[in-house]
Amino acid sequence: MKRMSAISLLLAVVAFTVFGCASQPQGPGWVTLIDGEKGLENWNQIGDANWRAEAGTVMADKGKGGFLVSKDTYKDFVIYAEFWAATDTNSGIFIRAANPQKIGSDTSYEVNIWDLRPDPQYGTGGIVDVAAVPVPIAYKAGEKWNTYEITAKGSEMSVKLNGVVTATAQNSRLSSGPFALQFAQGVKGAPGGPIKWRKVQIKPL
Repeated sequence: MKRMSAISLLLAVVAFTVFGCASQPQGPGWVTLIDGEKGLENWNQIGDANWRAEAGTVMADKGKGGFLVSKDTYKDFVIYAEFWAATDTNSGIFIRAANPQKIGSDTSYEVNIWDLRPDPQYGTGGIVDVAAVPVPIAYKAGEKWNTYEITAKGSEMSVKLNGVVTATAQNSRLSSGPFALQFAQGVKGAPGGPIKWRKVQIKPL
């Protein structure tokens, strides 16, 4: 009996490590943009990041920076994403981008992935310049698989990292637009760590 309990615990740990911290979304309405078979065909690339499909993921690990921008525009939605980041990765999901050729926190809502951000209040789990996270940093993504669940409905937004709500906000500055996945440089222009996406889905509301 004890042996079976130990085996069950081991399997649970393996499942947690391999498959992430939150269950994948089920039901109608979900559009899959990355899933191990679908790669770059659903995205427009800007910048010089070396985006590529590799080992069941879409990833980048070199370049000064760049984005994968969704070909479609969205207003109200839920995004579900599974990603792997290094400790020094600078990445994020930019939603409701007003200008798909110029992605930034001033033209989008930036849901950050950056454990080493110099201003930690808008580090991993936060929405840059909109919704801060606790300091010292409580939420980290480095060296593991993570899940993001991002909901935007009207002026209300919420972010879950690995099933935990890390940010909520009410902001009506931007109402619709494509969303983008980022690869960027690290602190003071140092090379940024890799970012890998193994699943990205969106459900319009």
